Amino acid sequence: MTAGHAVSTHAQWCGPLQSRRVPGVYISYPFCAQKCTYCNFASGVFPRDLEPRYLDALRAEICAHAWEWRPETVYLGGGTPSSLAPEALDSLLESAPARPWIEATIEAAPGTVTRDKARAWALAGINRVSLGVQSFVEQEIRRTGRKHTAQMVLEEIGLLRDAGVSNVNIDLIAGLAGQTEASWRKSLDWIERLAPPHVSIYMLEVDEDSRLGKELLLGGVRYGAADVPGDEQVAEFYEFAVARLARMGLNRYEISNFARPGAESRHNLKYWTLEPYVGFGADAHSFDGRMRRSNPESISEYLSGARKSEEPARDDERFFVGLRLMSGVRPEPEDWRRLAQPIRRFIDAGLLETADGALRLTSRGVLLSNEVFQEFLAA
Repeated sequence: MTAGHAVSTHAQWCGPLQSRRVPGVYISYPFCAQKCTYCNFASGVFPRDLEPRYLDALRAEICAHAWEWRPETVYLGGGTPSSLAPEALDSLLESAPARPWIEATIEAAPGTVTRDKARAWALAGINRVSLGVQSFVEQEIRRTGRKHTAQMVLEEIGLLRDAGVSNVNIDLIAGLAGQTEASWRKSLDWIERLAPPHVSIYMLEVDEDSRLGKELLLGGVRYGAADVPGDEQVAEFYEFAVARLARMGLNRYEISNFARPGAESRHNLKYWTLEPYVGFGADAHSFDGRMRRSNPESISEYLSGARKSEEPARDDERFFVGLRLMSGVRPEPEDWRRLAQPIRRFIDAGLLETADGALRLTSRGVLLSNEVFQEFLAA
Protein backbone atom coordinates (compact mmCIF):
# COMPACT_ATOMS: atom_id res chain seq x y z
CA MET A 1 0.00 0.00 0.00
CA THR A 2 1.37 3.41 -0.89
CA ALA A 3 1.74 6.26 1.53
CA GLY A 4 -1.34 8.40 2.01
CA HIS A 5 -3.83 5.50 1.97
CA ALA A 6 -4.60 4.70 5.57
CA VAL A 7 -5.99 1.34 6.60
CA SER A 8 -9.22 1.19 8.57
CA THR A 9 -8.33 0.77 12.26
CA HIS A 10 -11.76 0.68 13.89
CA ALA A 11 -12.22 -3.01 13.13
CA GLN A 12 -11.89 -5.61 15.88
CA TRP A 13 -10.92 -9.22 15.21
CA CYS A 14 -12.31 -12.12 17.22
CA GLY A 15 -10.20 -13.99 19.76
CA PRO A 16 -6.63 -13.91 21.11
CA LEU A 17 -3.38 -14.50 19.26
CA GLN A 18 -1.20 -17.14 20.83
CA SER A 19 1.94 -17.37 18.68
CA ARG A 20 3.93 -15.66 15.93
CA ARG A 21 3.61 -18.17 13.09
CA VAL A 22 2.62 -16.49 9.84
CA PRO A 23 0.20 -18.63 7.83
CA GLY A 24 -2.34 -17.43 5.28
CA VAL A 25 -6.09 -16.97 5.33
CA TYR A 26 -8.39 -17.83 2.43
CA ILE A 27 -11.97 -16.52 2.35
CA SER A 28 -14.38 -18.03 -0.18
CA TYR A 29 -17.12 -15.96 -1.80
CA PRO A 30 -18.66 -18.26 -4.44
CA PHE A 31 -21.27 -15.87 -5.85
CA CYS A 32 -21.02 -14.80 -9.51
CA ALA A 33 -23.15 -12.68 -11.84
CA GLN A 34 -22.79 -15.42 -14.47
CA LYS A 35 -21.04 -18.77 -14.74
CA CYS A 36 -18.21 -18.66 -17.27
CA THR A 37 -18.16 -21.55 -19.75
CA TYR A 38 -14.62 -22.65 -18.79
CA CYS A 39 -15.10 -22.43 -15.01
CA ASN A 40 -14.77 -25.67 -13.03
CA PHE A 41 -14.90 -24.10 -9.54
CA ALA A 42 -17.64 -24.52 -6.93
CA SER A 43 -19.06 -21.09 -7.77
CA GLY A 44 -21.98 -19.80 -9.78
CA VAL A 45 -25.22 -17.84 -9.88
CA PHE A 46 -27.27 -18.39 -6.73
CA PRO A 47 -30.50 -16.88 -5.34
CA ARG A 48 -29.84 -13.42 -3.97
CA ASP A 49 -31.44 -14.23 -0.62
CA LEU A 50 -28.64 -16.74 0.02
CA GLU A 51 -25.95 -14.04 0.08
CA PRO A 52 -26.77 -12.37 3.43
CA ARG A 53 -27.18 -15.81 5.06
CA TYR A 54 -23.87 -16.91 3.61
CA LEU A 55 -22.06 -13.76 4.79
CA ASP A 56 -23.47 -14.18 8.31
CA ALA A 57 -22.29 -17.81 8.38
CA LEU A 58 -18.89 -16.82 7.00
CA ARG A 59 -18.36 -14.12 9.63
CA ALA A 60 -19.46 -16.56 12.33
CA GLU A 61 -16.99 -19.19 11.13
CA ILE A 62 -14.13 -16.67 11.11
CA CYS A 63 -15.01 -15.36 14.58
CA ALA A 64 -15.32 -18.89 16.00
CA HIS A 65 -11.86 -19.86 14.77
CA ALA A 66 -9.19 -20.35 17.45
CA TRP A 67 -6.54 -17.93 16.20
CA GLU A 68 -3.28 -19.49 17.31
CA TRP A 69 -1.12 -17.37 15.01
CA ARG A 70 -0.88 -14.00 13.33
CA PRO A 71 -1.87 -14.14 9.65
CA GLU A 72 0.60 -12.76 7.14
CA THR A 73 -1.60 -12.98 4.05
CA VAL A 74 -5.31 -12.90 3.24
CA TYR A 75 -6.86 -13.99 -0.06
CA LEU A 76 -10.50 -13.43 -1.05
CA GLY A 77 -11.41 -15.78 -3.88
CA GLY A 78 -14.52 -16.93 -5.61
CA GLY A 79 -16.70 -16.49 -7.29
CA THR A 80 -16.51 -12.76 -7.66
CA PRO A 81 -15.69 -11.17 -4.29
CA SER A 82 -15.20 -7.84 -6.07
CA SER A 83 -18.99 -7.67 -6.38
CA LEU A 84 -19.31 -7.42 -2.59
CA ALA A 85 -20.46 -4.09 -1.22
CA PRO A 86 -17.50 -2.31 0.45
CA GLU A 87 -19.25 -2.39 3.84
CA ALA A 88 -19.78 -6.16 3.63
CA LEU A 89 -16.17 -6.71 2.59
CA ASP A 90 -14.82 -4.62 5.47
CA SER A 91 -17.07 -6.49 7.88
CA LEU A 92 -15.57 -9.79 6.74
CA LEU A 93 -12.01 -8.55 6.97
CA GLU A 94 -12.45 -7.04 10.42
CA SER A 95 -13.12 -10.54 11.77
CA ALA A 96 -9.55 -11.67 11.03
CA PRO A 97 -6.61 -10.50 13.17
CA ALA A 98 -3.44 -8.60 12.31
CA ARG A 99 -4.80 -6.10 9.78
CA PRO A 100 -3.06 -4.61 7.84
CA TRP A 101 -1.52 -7.75 6.42
CA ILE A 102 1.69 -7.96 4.41
CA GLU A 103 -0.37 -9.10 1.42
CA ALA A 104 -4.16 -9.03 1.03
CA THR A 105 -5.57 -10.05 -2.34
CA ILE A 106 -9.07 -9.82 -3.79
CA GLU A 107 -10.09 -11.54 -7.00
CA ALA A 108 -11.94 -9.19 -9.32
CA ALA A 109 -13.86 -9.61 -12.54
CA PRO A 110 -13.30 -6.82 -15.06
CA GLY A 111 -16.36 -4.62 -15.02
CA THR A 112 -16.75 -4.72 -11.23
CA VAL A 113 -13.97 -2.27 -10.30
CA THR A 114 -15.11 1.30 -9.61
CA ARG A 115 -13.29 4.30 -8.20
CA ASP A 116 -15.21 4.07 -4.92
CA LYS A 117 -14.58 0.34 -4.58
CA ALA A 118 -10.87 0.68 -5.31
CA ARG A 119 -10.56 3.33 -2.58
CA ALA A 120 -12.63 1.25 -0.15
CA TRP A 121 -10.48 -1.83 -0.81
CA ALA A 122 -7.32 0.13 -0.07
CA LEU A 123 -8.82 1.47 3.17
CA ALA A 124 -9.86 -2.07 4.15
CA GLY A 125 -6.28 -3.32 3.80
CA ILE A 126 -6.45 -4.81 0.30
CA ASN A 127 -3.11 -4.18 -1.42
CA ARG A 128 -3.26 -6.70 -4.28
CA VAL A 129 -5.93 -7.35 -6.93
CA SER A 130 -6.11 -10.38 -9.21
CA LEU A 131 -8.05 -9.54 -12.37
CA GLY A 132 -9.68 -12.48 -14.17
CA VAL A 133 -9.24 -11.02 -17.64
CA GLN A 134 -8.64 -14.38 -19.45
CA SER A 135 -8.41 -12.66 -22.86
CA PHE A 136 -8.17 -9.17 -24.34
CA VAL A 137 -9.83 -10.29 -27.60
CA GLU A 138 -13.52 -9.43 -27.67
CA GLN A 139 -14.68 -12.48 -29.64
CA GLU A 140 -12.94 -14.83 -27.22
CA ILE A 141 -14.27 -12.93 -24.21
CA ARG A 142 -17.88 -13.14 -25.42
CA ARG A 143 -17.69 -16.89 -25.94
CA THR A 144 -16.72 -17.40 -22.30
CA GLY A 145 -19.80 -15.53 -21.13
CA ARG A 146 -17.82 -12.48 -20.01
CA LYS A 147 -18.75 -8.92 -21.04
CA HIS A 148 -15.63 -6.81 -20.51
CA THR A 149 -13.39 -5.15 -23.08
CA ALA A 150 -9.68 -4.45 -23.17
CA GLN A 151 -10.41 -0.75 -22.70
CA MET A 152 -12.36 -1.49 -19.51
CA VAL A 153 -9.38 -3.40 -18.11
CA LEU A 154 -7.09 -0.48 -18.94
CA GLU A 155 -9.39 1.97 -17.16
CA GLU A 156 -9.91 -0.22 -14.10
CA ILE A 157 -6.19 -0.81 -13.60
CA GLY A 158 -5.87 2.98 -13.68
CA LEU A 159 -8.50 3.26 -10.94
CA LEU A 160 -6.64 0.73 -8.82
CA ARG A 161 -3.33 2.52 -9.25
CA ASP A 162 -4.95 5.85 -8.41
CA ALA A 163 -6.23 4.26 -5.18
CA GLY A 164 -2.73 3.10 -4.28
CA VAL A 165 -3.16 -0.55 -5.33
CA SER A 166 -0.45 -1.08 -7.93
CA ASN A 167 0.15 -4.76 -7.17
CA VAL A 168 -2.11 -6.25 -9.85
CA ASN A 169 -2.19 -9.74 -11.33
CA ILE A 170 -3.78 -10.48 -14.70
CA ASP A 171 -5.09 -13.96 -15.53
CA LEU A 172 -4.98 -15.25 -19.11
CA ILE A 173 -6.17 -18.61 -20.47
CA ALA A 174 -4.41 -20.38 -23.33
CA GLY A 175 -6.84 -22.52 -25.28
CA LEU A 176 -10.06 -20.51 -25.34
CA ALA A 177 -12.55 -21.12 -28.13
CA GLY A 178 -11.49 -19.37 -31.34
CA GLN A 179 -8.04 -18.51 -30.02
CA THR A 180 -5.34 -18.23 -32.69
CA GLU A 181 -1.66 -17.39 -32.70
CA ALA A 182 -2.53 -13.83 -33.74
CA SER A 183 -5.17 -13.36 -31.04
CA TRP A 184 -2.85 -14.81 -28.37
CA ARG A 185 -0.17 -12.34 -29.42
CA LYS A 186 -2.74 -9.55 -29.10
CA SER A 187 -3.52 -10.50 -25.49
CA LEU A 188 0.20 -10.57 -24.69
CA ASP A 189 0.60 -7.18 -26.39
CA TRP A 190 -1.92 -5.84 -23.88
CA ILE A 191 0.08 -7.35 -21.03
CA GLU A 192 3.14 -5.47 -22.27
CA ARG A 193 1.14 -2.25 -22.55
CA LEU A 194 -0.39 -2.53 -19.06
CA ALA A 195 2.87 -3.73 -17.43
CA PRO A 196 1.41 -5.55 -14.41
CA PRO A 197 3.92 -6.91 -11.89
CA HIS A 198 2.32 -10.38 -11.99
CA VAL A 199 0.64 -12.54 -14.65
CA SER A 200 -0.95 -15.99 -14.44
CA ILE A 201 -1.19 -18.14 -17.57
CA TYR A 202 -3.50 -21.14 -17.38
CA MET A 203 -3.89 -23.79 -20.04
CA LEU A 204 -7.57 -24.61 -20.57
CA GLU A 205 -8.63 -27.54 -18.38
CA VAL A 206 -10.95 -30.05 -20.00
CA ASP A 207 -13.09 -31.88 -17.45
CA GLU A 208 -16.75 -32.50 -16.62
CA ASP A 209 -16.86 -29.72 -14.04
CA SER A 210 -17.19 -26.93 -16.63
CA ARG A 211 -19.78 -26.53 -19.37
CA LEU A 212 -17.13 -26.12 -22.06
CA GLY A 213 -15.08 -29.05 -20.76
CA LYS A 214 -18.09 -31.35 -20.65
CA GLU A 215 -19.08 -30.32 -24.17
CA LEU A 216 -15.56 -31.09 -25.43
CA LEU A 217 -15.62 -34.51 -23.79
CA LEU A 218 -18.97 -35.23 -25.45
CA GLY A 219 -17.69 -34.10 -28.85
CA GLY A 220 -20.26 -31.30 -29.02
CA VAL A 221 -20.13 -27.81 -30.49
CA ARG A 222 -21.81 -25.61 -27.87
CA TYR A 223 -19.86 -22.84 -26.11
CA GLY A 224 -17.42 -22.77 -29.04
CA ALA A 225 -16.19 -26.31 -28.34
CA ALA A 226 -15.58 -26.99 -32.03
CA ASP A 227 -13.18 -24.02 -32.17
CA VAL A 228 -11.03 -24.87 -29.13
CA PRO A 229 -7.35 -25.21 -30.16
CA GLY A 230 -5.75 -28.64 -29.94
CA ASP A 231 -3.43 -29.66 -27.14
CA GLU A 232 -0.26 -29.09 -29.17
CA GLN A 233 -1.32 -25.60 -30.16
CA VAL A 234 -2.25 -24.73 -26.57
CA ALA A 235 1.20 -25.89 -25.46
CA GLU A 236 2.75 -23.69 -28.15
CA PHE A 237 0.72 -20.70 -26.91
CA TYR A 238 1.95 -21.36 -23.37
CA GLU A 239 5.61 -21.68 -24.35
CA PHE A 240 5.37 -18.54 -26.49
CA ALA A 241 3.96 -16.69 -23.46
CA VAL A 242 6.79 -17.95 -21.23
CA ALA A 243 9.38 -16.48 -23.59
CA ARG A 244 7.46 -13.26 -24.25
CA LEU A 245 6.80 -12.59 -20.56
CA ALA A 246 10.46 -13.22 -19.72
CA ARG A 247 11.43 -10.45 -22.15
CA MET A 248 9.04 -8.18 -20.24
CA GLY A 249 10.83 -8.99 -16.98
CA LEU A 250 8.06 -11.36 -15.81
CA ASN A 251 9.87 -14.56 -14.89
CA ARG A 252 8.13 -17.88 -14.38
CA TYR A 253 8.43 -18.93 -10.73
CA GLU A 254 5.63 -21.51 -10.77
CA ILE A 255 4.05 -23.46 -13.64
CA SER A 256 1.25 -20.92 -14.15
CA ASN A 257 2.68 -17.83 -12.46
CA PHE A 258 5.06 -15.10 -13.64
CA ALA A 259 6.29 -12.07 -11.72
CA ARG A 260 8.78 -9.28 -11.57
CA PRO A 261 11.33 -9.84 -8.78
CA GLY A 262 9.62 -9.36 -5.42
CA ALA A 263 6.08 -9.44 -6.84
CA GLU A 264 5.49 -13.18 -6.42
CA SER A 265 2.22 -14.04 -4.67
CA ARG A 266 3.14 -14.51 -1.01
CA HIS A 267 -0.18 -16.22 -0.30
CA ASN A 268 -0.07 -18.74 -3.15
CA LEU A 269 3.54 -19.58 -2.35
CA LYS A 270 2.25 -20.96 0.96
CA TYR A 271 0.36 -23.68 -0.93
CA TRP A 272 3.44 -24.77 -2.87
CA THR A 273 5.86 -24.65 0.08
CA LEU A 274 3.43 -26.40 2.47
CA GLU A 275 3.13 -23.51 4.90
CA PRO A 276 -0.03 -23.56 7.07
CA TYR A 277 -3.17 -21.76 5.95
CA VAL A 278 -6.80 -21.72 7.01
CA GLY A 279 -9.83 -21.44 4.72
CA PHE A 280 -13.29 -20.09 5.49
CA GLY A 281 -16.48 -20.52 3.50
CA ALA A 282 -17.91 -23.05 1.06
CA ASP A 283 -15.31 -25.39 -0.50
CA ALA A 284 -12.49 -23.69 1.42
CA HIS A 285 -9.48 -25.81 2.38
CA SER A 286 -7.10 -25.65 5.34
CA PHE A 287 -3.69 -27.15 6.15
CA ASP A 288 -1.95 -27.02 9.52
CA GLY A 289 1.20 -28.90 8.55
CA ARG A 290 -0.24 -32.29 9.49
CA MET A 291 -3.91 -32.47 8.49
CA ARG A 292 -5.83 -31.26 5.46
CA ARG A 293 -9.39 -30.12 6.05
CA SER A 294 -12.08 -28.95 3.63
CA ASN A 295 -15.44 -27.29 4.12
CA PRO A 296 -18.56 -28.61 2.37
CA GLU A 297 -18.45 -27.75 -1.33
CA SER A 298 -22.00 -26.46 -1.83
CA ILE A 299 -23.43 -23.35 -0.23
CA SER A 300 -26.49 -25.27 1.01
CA GLU A 301 -24.33 -27.87 2.78
CA TYR A 302 -22.13 -25.15 4.23
CA LEU A 303 -25.14 -23.24 5.58
CA SER A 304 -26.60 -26.45 7.04
CA GLY A 305 -23.50 -26.82 9.20
CA ALA A 306 -22.31 -30.03 7.55
CA ARG A 307 -19.07 -31.32 9.02
CA LYS A 308 -15.69 -30.61 7.49
CA SER A 309 -13.83 -33.50 5.92
CA GLU A 310 -10.25 -34.14 6.97
CA GLU A 311 -7.36 -36.43 6.15
CA PRO A 312 -3.68 -36.64 7.08
CA ALA A 313 -1.21 -34.93 4.77
CA ARG A 314 0.72 -37.33 2.54
CA ASP A 315 4.44 -37.86 3.15
CA ASP A 316 5.37 -37.06 -0.46
CA GLU A 317 3.15 -33.97 -0.90
CA ARG A 318 6.16 -31.70 -1.07
CA PHE A 319 7.20 -33.42 -4.30
CA PHE A 320 4.03 -33.03 -6.35
CA VAL A 321 3.31 -29.61 -4.80
CA GLY A 322 6.83 -28.24 -4.61
CA LEU A 323 7.77 -29.39 -8.11
CA ARG A 324 5.31 -26.80 -9.42
CA LEU A 325 7.91 -24.21 -8.44
CA MET A 326 10.71 -23.56 -10.91
CA SER A 327 13.15 -23.73 -8.00
CA GLY A 328 12.00 -27.31 -7.44
CA VAL A 329 12.40 -29.30 -4.23
CA ARG A 330 15.37 -30.48 -2.18
CA PRO A 331 14.94 -34.19 -1.43
CA GLU A 332 16.42 -35.65 1.73
CA PRO A 333 19.08 -38.41 1.33
CA GLU A 334 16.43 -41.03 2.08
CA ASP A 335 14.17 -39.55 -0.62
CA TRP A 336 16.91 -39.88 -3.24
CA ARG A 337 17.29 -43.55 -2.32
CA ARG A 338 13.60 -44.38 -2.03
CA LEU A 339 12.56 -42.59 -5.21
CA ALA A 340 15.70 -43.33 -7.20
CA GLN A 341 13.88 -45.33 -9.89
CA PRO A 342 11.18 -42.79 -10.90
CA ILE A 343 13.60 -39.89 -10.54
CA ARG A 344 16.12 -41.56 -12.86
CA ARG A 345 13.39 -42.48 -15.35
CA PHE A 346 12.12 -38.89 -15.56
CA ILE A 347 15.67 -37.48 -15.79
CA ASP A 348 16.42 -39.87 -18.67
CA ALA A 349 13.14 -38.84 -20.33
CA GLY A 350 14.11 -35.16 -20.06
CA LEU A 351 11.27 -34.27 -17.69
CA LEU A 352 13.33 -33.69 -14.52
CA GLU A 353 16.78 -32.29 -13.86
CA THR A 354 19.03 -31.79 -10.85
CA ALA A 355 21.04 -28.72 -9.88
CA ASP A 356 22.86 -27.99 -6.62
CA GLY A 357 20.93 -30.63 -4.70
CA ALA A 358 17.53 -29.55 -6.05
CA LEU A 359 15.16 -31.58 -8.21
CA ARG A 360 13.07 -29.60 -10.68
CA LEU A 361 11.00 -29.86 -13.84
CA THR A 362 12.60 -29.15 -17.20
CA SER A 363 10.81 -26.99 -19.76
CA ARG A 364 9.46 -30.17 -21.35
CA GLY A 365 8.61 -31.52 -17.92
CA VAL A 366 6.39 -28.52 -17.23
CA LEU A 367 4.19 -29.47 -20.17
CA LEU A 368 3.99 -33.08 -18.96
CA SER A 369 3.93 -32.24 -15.25
CA ASN A 370 0.78 -34.22 -14.48
CA GLU A 371 2.57 -37.40 -15.56
CA VAL A 372 5.42 -36.62 -13.16
CA PHE A 373 3.11 -35.66 -10.29
CA GLN A 374 1.08 -38.84 -10.69
CA GLU A 375 4.20 -40.91 -10.14
CA PHE A 376 4.88 -39.24 -6.80
CA LEU A 377 1.24 -39.54 -5.79
CA ALA A 378 1.53 -43.29 -6.31
CA ALA A 379 4.90 -43.62 -4.58
